[in-house]
Amino acid sequence: MGKSQNIRVGLIGAGPRGTSVLERLLANWAAMETQKRSLHIDVVDPYPAGPGHVWQPGQSRLYLMNTQSFYPTLIPEDGRLAPPLAGGSFEQWRAEQRSDGGPALSPEERAELAGLASHDFPSRALYGRYLRSTLEELLERVPAGVEIAFHRSNAVAAHPLPGGRADGARDGSPGNPAGGGFDVELDDGGKLTVDSLVLALGHLESRLNPEQRSFREVAAELGLLYVPPAAPADVDWALVPDGETVLVRGMGLNFFDVMGQLTEGRGGQFVPAEDGLQGELKYVPSGREPKIIAASRRGTPYRAKAGLDGYYPKSVRLRYLTEGAVERFAAAGIQPGFDHDLWPLLHRDALWAYYSTLVVAEPVAVTDATEFLSALEDLLQPHAHATGRWENQVGELVSTHVAASRRLDLLGLAAPLAGHSFASRKELDAAVVDYLDDDVRRSALGEADPVKMAIGALHTGRAILKSAVADGGITDESWVGELRGWFESFVEGLASGPPALRAEQLAALARAGVVSFVGPDPRFSVDRSKRVFRAVSAWVHDDAVEARTLIEAMSPANRVGVSVSPFLRQLLADGLVRPKVMMTAEGIPVQTSGLDIQPHPYRLVGANGSVTPGMYALGLQLSSTQWGTAIAAEARSSEGTSYLSGQRTLRDADEIARDMLGLPPQE
Repeated sequence: MGKSQNIRVGLIGAGPRGTSVLERLLANWAAMETQKRSLHIDVVDPYPAGPGHVWQPGQSRLYLMNTQSFYPTLIPEDGRLAPPLAGGSFEQWRAEQRSDGGPALSPEERAELAGLASHDFPSRALYGRYLRSTLEELLERVPAGVEIAFHRSNAVAAHPLPGGRADGARDGSPGNPAGGGFDVELDDGGKLTVDSLVLALGHLESRLNPEQRSFREVAAELGLLYVPPAAPADVDWALVPDGETVLVRGMGLNFFDVMGQLTEGRGGQFVPAEDGLQGELKYVPSGREPKIIAASRRGTPYRAKAGLDGYYPKSVRLRYLTEGAVERFAAAGIQPGFDHDLWPLLHRDALWAYYSTLVVAEPVAVTDATEFLSALEDLLQPHAHATGRWENQVGELVSTHVAASRRLDLLGLAAPLAGHSFASRKELDAAVVDYLDDDVRRSALGEADPVKMAIGALHTGRAILKSAVADGGITDESWVGELRGWFESFVEGLASGPPALRAEQLAALARAGVVSFVGPDPRFSVDRSKRVFRAVSAWVHDDAVEARTLIEAMSPANRVGVSVSPFLRQLLADGLVRPKVMMTAEGIPVQTSGLDIQPHPYRLVGANGSVTPGMYALGLQLSSTQWGTAIAAEARSSEGTSYLSGQRTLRDADEIARDMLGLPPQE
């Protein structure tokens, strides 16, 4: 590196991504062997550093993570990177806290830890406590020459320094590789001067779409309650009246947060079902619950996660969509398309996972199982048969050997009500409960269930796709029309669902009459004369649902172009950053959800198409370059099933930290 400079860096956002950059700055600074002077780090976030906004330790313990205890980590485990100064994975922290009684923890945190096993789903509050504890450990080991200042404020503007570096240098020195530097304005009137800036902004509030704005306005006019998209912990659930009918739009992960707050959060209890009752659970109401009417495009909630010993099924080893296959595209100079190049490989893996599990789990469903699997394996070879014919040939083989009721309809798994109509909502509710019961049963079977293993292949394939998208990229038209156009929502409905417990609870609530459903493809409106919201499905021949409350069970749109963040809007207005624009297959430019960047590291591109010196991004605002940016980094698996994408966010943080310190990237 040569002689070091006085380096000043700013981290805007102190949640997990910003804390990762801070951790990597400290680790790389400590590992530097050359002469050092000083490093000053300004960390800006109105929420406490470590947990940030989403993972606040004080939020309701009814909000669960969507990954098990063994999965997440804030600390990298890549031996090529500078060694961490402190901390470990969430699982290591969990075990340590249980062994020493967690003396620094609250009684609620100790109680949760006492009953939390490695394969259980922790609360978001407890994960936030881990993040805060890990940061506290790091701050006890700050290397010599480093000063850290935390600012509990919002950044509202960043202006490039006219003369370059904060200390007057203009030479591409460490911390300011291209001669930049910024004055950062805070909403409390403070001002910071830094050489480089990292945007780790996380979830930002966005403008409502036209329909949502109209609902908000009419609710204010008519005295109705409209809850727009929001982080569940930010909503005042006490505003939702007891006993009234409540419409809830969306049955993804946020739906289960809403469900929990309006049932268990109001004193209701789930107890083991008595003999003679269907399902594993019975709901005992408190009397304070509203009548929840749930709606989504599919008409059903996301499928529940399978009960597995690891994050990926051990029995699923991808044969076709592998890291090697992705590398071969890159080596051949091919930028793949999703539908043409990547999906056919993943489709093969899902078919193999399903049928190879079926012949073991239900041998009577398959005739001549050995012959069938041998022929199937031959037909699935990517280069053995003419492109476009293999699916038909597989279909013919399956129709010969597999019972009709056991043949895989992969796309149909995500739309279990498709093609069905219902005489009444009561009939629809019974169908949804049957779907939930069946899904819970399959989750309990885990790796013995063919459907869950087909979904397991799709889930595993996402790890490969993340690398393919981030490293080599896919064509613009494929990103817009294929990966984001259909596959993302399809795979999320199958592989990003809640713990199976939540599906059991929902079935119990439906049996208790606390929850009912609208049906597929619902249409929402307002009846001004009755002063109510209305929802109706063309597939359910019953009266429209009417309610004085409508809750949007979804997070704010993660789109930089509609963000209401004053800071991001200023950066966009001044041309320091710009949204990523992609071309559709028809040659139409489309503004995508994330910022335009130049890797590696992830440096922001301004309105004029050039890199803004000294400005980096990490996290959700990379959503047009990376796919699946919201999930935590994956701790190394003892089963050896980790993929390159598992700790990508930590490697990205390391790249940014090293670039700001003037160090070369790791090989």
